[in-house]
Amino acid sequence: MGFAPKKKVFIKKLPQSRYQLIVNGKPYIIKGVCYSPIPVGQSHEYDWWSDPAKPWLADGKLMREMGVNTIRLYQSHEDINEVKTVIRDLYDKYGIRTILGDWLGFWEYPCPFYGDQAFQDKVKKNVLDMVEALKGEPGVLFWVLGNENNYSCLGRVNPWSNDEIDKEPDPQKQIALKAKIYYSFVNDIAKEIHKIDPDHPVALGNGELVGLEFANKFAPDMDLVACIIYRGKTFGNLFRSLKMTYDRPIYFAEFGADAYDGFTKKEDQNMQAFFLGSQWRQIYDNLAGNKDGEGNCLGGTLFEWTDEWWKRNPTDAEAWKAHDTEGGWTNGNYYYDIRVEGGKNMNEEWFGIVALSDQIENGMNKRIPRKAYYVIKEFWKNPDLAPKKKGKR
Repeated sequence: MGFAPKKKVFIKKLPQSRYQLIVNGKPYIIKGVCYSPIPVGQSHEYDWWSDPAKPWLADGKLMREMGVNTIRLYQSHEDINEVKTVIRDLYDKYGIRTILGDWLGFWEYPCPFYGDQAFQDKVKKNVLDMVEALKGEPGVLFWVLGNENNYSCLGRVNPWSNDEIDKEPDPQKQIALKAKIYYSFVNDIAKEIHKIDPDHPVALGNGELVGLEFANKFAPDMDLVACIIYRGKTFGNLFRSLKMTYDRPIYFAEFGADAYDGFTKKEDQNMQAFFLGSQWRQIYDNLAGNKDGEGNCLGGTLFEWTDEWWKRNPTDAEAWKAHDTEGGWTNGNYYYDIRVEGGKNMNEEWFGIVALSDQIENGMNKRIPRKAYYVIKEFWKNPDLAPKKKGKR
């Protein structure tokens, strides 16, 4: 009697809805960063994959020294050979694996049309082509479908509709119809991925836990949920709430804190390091191996590796040459600078745990690790030595 070959990467479910990510037969904690190495003076449209300086090589060395074992890429690239080069370089040289995602057409102009079959077919083909091309790469960890696309069902970001939804007068029923369409669509892609690539799990990218009650009904084939979470010092009851709503392991696909204090109008590396240290403690407390937590956490990729100087004014090329200090949105959970005038205390251009200098070194902007880089490095080395309860910074 033959035995089915073991999957390279899979999720093991333990008693009491506790989960472990298994890679090549061993438990794997995701200790990662979101990666988008945009140089000073460029925007998100910059083709860093083709950068002759190969920034991922210098970054990979710094990451390895910190203890990073995983990066998250939000989207693949049209030149699949360049994607393979990045994945292979990071894995072969530094032992760093890659989580690959797809926006699922979320940033299509004028909006994503999840209620349109032709749009769904186009998006699905793009995803499956990526999986088919990259599934054999040893450095691939798993796939993430979407990011905060669930917010489009609520009309918050990139809203969409169709005739059936427009005919429904009840706004709550409209949301339910949209959620059914969207989560069913993502689930369909996941099923197809499982057919062509049984060796890597598929994650549902989701903003917070919003809409997961619908995912519980219409997305049963997802292996895990990849959540974007910005709750400041603590994640609160998130781990327990997830178990009750959508019993899947959670990978923190995006979380973090910026390094600029809008109230004092100064860079504050201590503030950033404080929040990130507290967040990583909670992640570790809820790994399967920690009996005091919920055991449904697999780790996370913090946002982000390097600062991005283009974010505050994405259409103004001149602004990309300066590190903007104006806040873009409000989040009271990051309370140190919430008293900033106007209340917008979140500084999009300052989330990097590695700062960028406009000084060029080896063909790229010089990397300057912030305090958070070293704090998390020490935490990953020996989390038992980190205090489990923190008061004021």
